[in-house]
Amino acid sequence: MHWLTQTFTSSIGKKALMATSGLLLGFFVLVHMLGNTTTFAGREVFIAYAEALHAYDSLLIVFELVLLAFFLGHVISALSLALANRAARPTPYAVKADAGGRTLASRSMLYSGLVVLVFLVVHVFQFKFGNRESLSVDLIRQILQQPLFALFYLVGALAVALHISHGFWSLWQSLGVEHPKYNPALRGGAVGLAIVTGLMFSLIPVAVLLFPRFLL
Repeated sequence: MHWLTQTFTSSIGKKALMATSGLLLGFFVLVHMLGNTTTFAGREVFIAYAEALHAYDSLLIVFELVLLAFFLGHVISALSLALANRAARPTPYAVKADAGGRTLASRSMLYSGLVVLVFLVVHVFQFKFGNRESLSVDLIRQILQQPLFALFYLVGALAVALHISHGFWSLWQSLGVEHPKYNPALRGGAVGLAIVTGLMFSLIPVAVLLFPRFLL
C-alpha cells in the first residue's frame, strides 16, 4: 500500500485523481442534465422519471455514496494542488500573460469550483433533505418561483459551465491524451459541452420563474 500512498500524494497522482474523478463527475452532470430535460415533456413525464429513479432506492444510496467519494477526492486533490502551487510561487508574476492559453475559465477554476461546491450543498439540502411531503415537481416550483433562488440556480449553472469548459479540456492533458492535431477539437468540444450544459440547467429556473403554469 506504500506505493499507492506515494502515488496519490505526488503531484502527478493528485492530477490524475482530479482528472479521473472530474471525468466521472462530469458524466454524472450530463446524465443529470438529460434527466432534467424531462421537465419540458410535462409534469407526468417528469414524475414518472423521478419515480423510476426512486424505485431502486438501495442502489441509489450506493451510487450516491460512490459519487460522494469521487466528489471529495476531486475537491481534496484540487485544493491540495492549488495550495502546493501557491506555496511554490508565493509572489505572483508581475505580468499575467494569456499567451500560454490562459483563459477566464482556467484562471477561475478554483473560484468556480468553490461556487459549485456551495451550489451543490444548497441543492442537495433543498431537494434531498427538504420538504419531504411535496412531490419533487412541486418542490421545484416552490423553490424556483422565488427570484433569489432562481438567480442562485442561474449563478450555479454558470459556475458549472465555466468549470466544465476548462475542466474537460485540462483532464485530457492530465491523463496524457493530447496531440496538436486533436487539441483544437478537444478544446472546442469542452467549450461546446459547457455551453449546452449551462443553457440546459439555466432553462428550468427561467421557465419556472417566467411561466407560472410551467410544470402544473
